[in-house]
Amino acid sequence: MRSHRDASRTSKTPWGAAGVIALVLAFLPAGTRCRAAADPGDGKLRIIVFGAHPDDCELKAAGTAALWAAQGHHVKFVSVTNGDIGHAEMSGGALAQRRTAEVKEAAKVLGIESEVLDIHDGELMPTLENRKEFVRLIREWRADVVMGHRPNDYHPDHRYVGVLMQDAAYMVTVRFFCPDVPQLAKNPVFLYLSDGFQKPNPFAPDVVVATDAVIQKKQEAIWKLQSQIESLWATGDFEKVVPVPEDPQARQQRRREVDDRIAGRDKGVADKYRGKLAELYGPDKAKEVKYAEAFELCEYGRRPSPDELKKLFPIVWPK
Repeated sequence: MRSHRDASRTSKTPWGAAGVIALVLAFLPAGTRCRAAADPGDGKLRIIVFGAHPDDCELKAAGTAALWAAQGHHVKFVSVTNGDIGHAEMSGGALAQRRTAEVKEAAKVLGIESEVLDIHDGELMPTLENRKEFVRLIREWRADVVMGHRPNDYHPDHRYVGVLMQDAAYMVTVRFFCPDVPQLAKNPVFLYLSDGFQKPNPFAPDVVVATDAVIQKKQEAIWKLQSQIESLWATGDFEKVVPVPEDPQARQQRRREVDDRIAGRDKGVADKYRGKLAELYGPDKAKEVKYAEAFELCEYGRRPSPDELKKLFPIVWPK
């Protein structure tokens, strides 16, 4: 496993605290890292979003995350693979480190937290080990809301993120599954990130969030993902690299191109789900919305009532 549980949650023993920590660490696999449990005591919402690669969460949910964060709620983006083959020229550890640093910088812009798991890009599988990793992450974050890809996506990593997220639903409440991390008292609300795939069933949003107020913040966050801007997003494939220019004028032009691309994606969501926006925001306000992100409830998680859904998305239904 890639994570280590909070060693401070121990009972009194004749070895003392240092001895207990040493004993715990001795049985952890090499390369594990300490991940502190979240403190749920401030009354704010806690949201965790799983994306397959270091850019998926940012593309699909950065605006909504920024809106939650602006209200003091706690959001964490998890890149389930390290993105170590997602570039035309770079690969391996150097690329993984670069992309991890990029999403950390993006998280600072959004006011959220970010983590990248040590799983090779293109090699994610829905194993028991990875199911436990999802369960631990959700429990440690004390999540009220969990988001991830749908399991009918073009990319195997995306599909298996969806499968693993679904498999974690309910299991996060089972006491003796991953007993090293306390179970959640109730199942979180699980939602899917939007996509355009039609079979076996098309994406059907339950919540559409207007992101006009934070579109520039989302664009600024995604501008931090330079490895993708110079490779896939520049060319549409992984055949060549088009570096971000150093010349200020040319750099500004590239920035405008990237900003327009991100705005165009969110504009497409708003236009596609204008009817849902009208249902949630009212017809008059919905007409003014230019940009949006959309989410579909997963029936494997808790099924919130309309009133509870409003509490989970106060960014849509302000008090």
